[in-house]
Amino acid sequence: MSESVGDQWGEYLRVGRRMSEHTVDAYLGDLRALLDYLGIGWDAPAGEFAHALTQRRIRSWLADTLVHGGARSTIARHTAAVRNFTAWAVREEILPSDPAAALSGPRADQRLPTPLDESDARTLINLAKSEALTGGPSQMRAWAILELTYACGLRVSEVCALDVSSLNREALTVRVLGKGNKERVVPYGPPAEDALDHWLVRGRPQLAGETSGSALFLGDRGGRIDPRVVRSMVHRMAAKAGVHDIAPHGLRHSTATHLLQGGADLRAVQEMLGHASLVTTQRYTHVDTARLSAIYQRAHPRA
Repeated sequence: MSESVGDQWGEYLRVGRRMSEHTVDAYLGDLRALLDYLGIGWDAPAGEFAHALTQRRIRSWLADTLVHGGARSTIARHTAAVRNFTAWAVREEILPSDPAAALSGPRADQRLPTPLDESDARTLINLAKSEALTGGPSQMRAWAILELTYACGLRVSEVCALDVSSLNREALTVRVLGKGNKERVVPYGPPAEDALDHWLVRGRPQLAGETSGSALFLGDRGGRIDPRVVRSMVHRMAAKAGVHDIAPHGLRHSTATHLLQGGADLRAVQEMLGHASLVTTQRYTHVDTARLSAIYQRAHPRA
């Protein structure tokens, strides 16, 4: 049986565009949502795509997503996914013309999640540590993930993609494969070192099995951990610690904020977080107005 049109596109995204598995899954999910809305099965023949995919129907799907509470960032990704798909489908002669070429999605909301302050970050991670020292492999894994994510400002997809060999345990650095398959090396400190040593020596061996491969962080069944498991864990630990609800990406924002508050150079933070543009990193500078005001009061002769 030949591959479905959607599966062919997914293979193109992985091999031709070299997108991360996280992005491919998101784009394929967007296409499934569109096809469900249009009443097209995933395994439908190419002819059905040409008949059903019109600009009017695609716009209707986007509008319906917005009406049902879709965030601007979700609509923007939906638009990017469908434009990518239809452009590919035209090149593959699945579609006679591109119905999404003229679509423009809304600009993604640039507001940042509220970062943890330093004391709350310490409270969160100390709770994870205390549970790890008396608990099982799941608790050891939670401590190691929280320490490493906060130490290095990693994306959840990057955390889950790490291999044991990604760590240089002598130099205390981790080699990260980020967006666009761009590699960077990020340092971490002794607290993350302790958590990782605890996980590698005591926690990971308890979960490791035939499906583990070289993955650094394992799920409860022994395979590479899923981002959804990590997200759920971070939300759960934040609630137990009594700090405001935060996702892994919020923990990454906390890292950037605390680095800048500590006087780190903006370009160093850009390199550490793997931002392609300094403009992206500059979004964090607005969160430290209190520090800026204090410097102004001390330094300016007319303050």
